[in-house]
Amino acid sequence: MDSALIPEGVKRTSFPKFFLGMAVVGAVVLWGLIAVVLIWWKGLNQTNMNDYYGFALWIWADLAVIAVGGGAFFTGLLKYIFKVDELKNIINFAVIIGVICYSSALFILAIDVGQPLRSWFIFWHANVHSMLTEVAFCLSCYFAVLVIEFIPNVLENRQLNKVSFFHHLAHNMHGVMAVFAATGAFLSFFHQGSLGGVAGVMYGRPFAFREGLLIWPWTFFLFTWSAAAFGPCFTLLVTKITEAVTGKKLVSDKTVHLLAKISGWMITTYIIAKIIDTIYWATVTVPASGFTFSHFFSNNAFYGYWILFAEIVLCGVVPGLLLIYKPTRENSNLRLLAIILGVIGVCLNRWVMVLQVMAVPVMSFDTWALYIPSWQEVATTILPVAYGIMFIALAYRYLPVFPQEKELNYPAQPVVEGE
Repeated sequence: MDSALIPEGVKRTSFPKFFLGMAVVGAVVLWGLIAVVLIWWKGLNQTNMNDYYGFALWIWADLAVIAVGGGAFFTGLLKYIFKVDELKNIINFAVIIGVICYSSALFILAIDVGQPLRSWFIFWHANVHSMLTEVAFCLSCYFAVLVIEFIPNVLENRQLNKVSFFHHLAHNMHGVMAVFAATGAFLSFFHQGSLGGVAGVMYGRPFAFREGLLIWPWTFFLFTWSAAAFGPCFTLLVTKITEAVTGKKLVSDKTVHLLAKISGWMITTYIIAKIIDTIYWATVTVPASGFTFSHFFSNNAFYGYWILFAEIVLCGVVPGLLLIYKPTRENSNLRLLAIILGVIGVCLNRWVMVLQVMAVPVMSFDTWALYIPSWQEVATTILPVAYGIMFIALAYRYLPVFPQEKELNYPAQPVVEGE
């Protein structure tokens, strides 16, 4: 029965081996679910958050997965709106990664809210003056858009596609997908931006506070820009990992090189804007707040000057240059290095905008406030990673995710005359 569900013309590992792998990952999911039950049952006292750290590991993970999930909206925008047809070979996988990232983000928020039974309050009793309300609405709506974009891929399952209704529904949904791609890009622009805006308007936290354009601080635009720049890196990285695990070539070099090139130029332009923003903040905003630049970087191992260098130079300038320069971009090892550094860079940016913001002392009697998450926080943060692995494994096994898999791995056998 299992083999009848596998896409036609391709090969998959035996079901017992597949089941064993899923069981191992499932054990990690179970560990995370135990932590979730403890948190929902006993409350947020299961965490190490305190008066300094009302936002901590969960919110960093939330912002990080939303950032790397940006590859979905940006790839969809390029494919359906700007008609970059070559990306049709990776768009299905980008959408799957987006579904995983955004469902994980919503799940993390459901844990962090403390009283999950009241989660619906944010929609029914919305605080219209809060950026987080706009984030919640856009996150929920964009997740719905991603699910709609994913449905045609599900309907193309070998058995489901035999049903005439599902076959025609998938075909018709592909025909109007540009509408959903445009809607997703619109929603993503605002929720990515508002996540940055939340940090940028924190007057009492001068490490995060930024000047801006009209009502929007610079971080509003930088968050959206960085998600579009580094999101494709994460898509390429997970594609590479999937190829390594399966032992197959799933996306052609032409498609990979194109997406890497686009990501490289986006990273380069973003990092130029980020450098300008940092210089302005250090020379204008910081002195105006009554602080010095050195005040925001500690001698401890967590928040020294190294973190600024790592985010901007090592994980920003370096991957940008590696990806825009053709010889290094088309070198598989250097390209892999670049996309790994890029993913680390955007996650590091979200880390400092959540954790370092809270750690920096802002009162004369304050000291640097360090934070170590509890095991419950770690388990619930790892949970979405394990869930994502299971999601990708199931999608790869039973859905035609990669249009080029057949031609790249199973060349047609020549027909011998007389046979």
